[in-house]
Amino acid sequence: MVLDYIKEYKKNTPTSAKLFAKSAKLHINGVSHNIRFYEPYPFVVKESSGKNLIDVDSNKYTDYWMGHWSLILGHGPKNVKRNLQKQIEKSWMYGTVNEQTILLSELIAKAVPVAEKIRYVTSGTEATMYAVRLARSVTGKKVIAKIDGGWHGYTSDLLKSVNWPFSESESSGVINEEQIVSIPYNDLEKSLSILKKYSKDLAGVIIEPVLGGGGCIPAEYDYLKGIQEFCKKNNSLFILDEIVTGFRFRYGCLYPTMKLDPDIVTLGKIVGGGMAIGVMCGKKEIMEYADTTGKKKSERSYVGGGTFSANPASMVAGHSTLTVLKGKKSVYSKIDSLGEYARKELTKAFDGNVIVTGKGSLFMTHFVRDRITQIRNSADAAKCDGAALAQYHFKMIAHDGIFFLPGKLGAISEAHSKEDIKKMIKASEDFIC
Repeated sequence: MVLDYIKEYKKNTPTSAKLFAKSAKLHINGVSHNIRFYEPYPFVVKESSGKNLIDVDSNKYTDYWMGHWSLILGHGPKNVKRNLQKQIEKSWMYGTVNEQTILLSELIAKAVPVAEKIRYVTSGTEATMYAVRLARSVTGKKVIAKIDGGWHGYTSDLLKSVNWPFSESESSGVINEEQIVSIPYNDLEKSLSILKKYSKDLAGVIIEPVLGGGGCIPAEYDYLKGIQEFCKKNNSLFILDEIVTGFRFRYGCLYPTMKLDPDIVTLGKIVGGGMAIGVMCGKKEIMEYADTTGKKKSERSYVGGGTFSANPASMVAGHSTLTVLKGKKSVYSKIDSLGEYARKELTKAFDGNVIVTGKGSLFMTHFVRDRITQIRNSADAAKCDGAALAQYHFKMIAHDGIFFLPGKLGAISEAHSKEDIKKMIKASEDFIC
C-alpha cells in the first residue's frame, strides 16, 4: 500500500522531482530546515493562498502545516498583504529604529502582561538563546533545565533531550551539556527531585505550556504551578516558551489563563504574521540586565539582535496580524471549535487505535502501541508508532491533496472550514496502516 502511494506521488510530482534533485546538489539534504525533508522527496511549492499550497506541478493541497504553525489567518491574508505591499513601497530594510517596531510592541505589551521590555530577533532559536543567557546573567548561575522532548530551536544551550532516546546526545559539536538538565513533562514529583539536585546552580527552567514538537501535549496546571513555585523559592528564573502558543489560543499568551507569573516569555510565529521574527520579553528588572548603557562587560547580559531584527516588513506583517486578531475574536472561537471537532472525529475514525492530543486549533494523531492508554509527555508519545503517523500523512499528501508535514502536528487557520475537516476525516478513514 505504501509503495502504491509513493508511485502515485511520483506520478503527480515530476517537476518537483527534477527541481528537488537540483536542490539536493546545492543544499544540505536538499532543504534549509531538517524537518522539511521526507521520502521520496518533498514537493516544491509554487504559491499559496488561504488554506492551500500549490506545487510546481499545479497540485493543490489543503495545508495543515501552515508555515510551521505560524499562519493563523491562512496564507496571504488580504490585510497583511496590503499593508506589507505599502511598506515595501517605502522599503523593507532600514537598519535603524523605525516606528513600525513601536507600533507592534505597543500591541504586544498590552496583550502580554510580562512584556514590560521587549527585544526582537529574527527566529525563535535566537529568542530562547538570549533568554537562557539573560537568566544566567541575572542569577549568576549556569544550569538551565528543560523538558524531555522540548524543542527550543537549534541553540547549543538547549539542544539536549529533544528526540527519543533522550539519554543520547542530539549532536556532535555541542559542549557543556552538563549545564543542561532535562526533566519529565507533567511529572512534578520526578521533576522537582531532579531540580533539587541542581538547585544551587540552577539559573532557570524553560517550558512550553503546550509541548509542540514533543507531541502536541498540553501541560497540566499543577505541574506548571509547581515548577514555578520551585523557581521562585530557589531564585531561579521561570521562562515560558510561547513561540507556538502565543496568540494561538487567545489574543495574548496562554499563561495568564493558568494564573502563572513567568519572568521571561519568548514569542514568535504568529506575532510575525508570516515574516521572520523572534521575541524575548519580560519583567523590567530582569530585562534591564541587557541594557548596555553604563555597564561594565562583567555586569551586562550582551543580548543583541541581528542585521534583520525589527525590520519594518516583519513589524508591519506582525502588527497587521495582531490587529485582525484583536478586532475579530471570533477567529479563536472558530478555529478552536474546528480543532475540537477534528480531535473528536479522528478518534472515532480510527476506532480507538489512536490518541489525538492537542488544544484549541492544534492537534496530533498518535498511533498507539505498547499498551499506551494516555499521552502526558514526550516519552509516552515516543512509544507510539511514529512510522505509521508518517505513512498516514504521506498517504494524504499523495492521494488526498492534504498536507501535513509527515510526523508533525496539525494547525487549523481561519481559512479552514468544517468541510475541510470532514474531508480530512474521510481521508483518515481510508487509511490502513
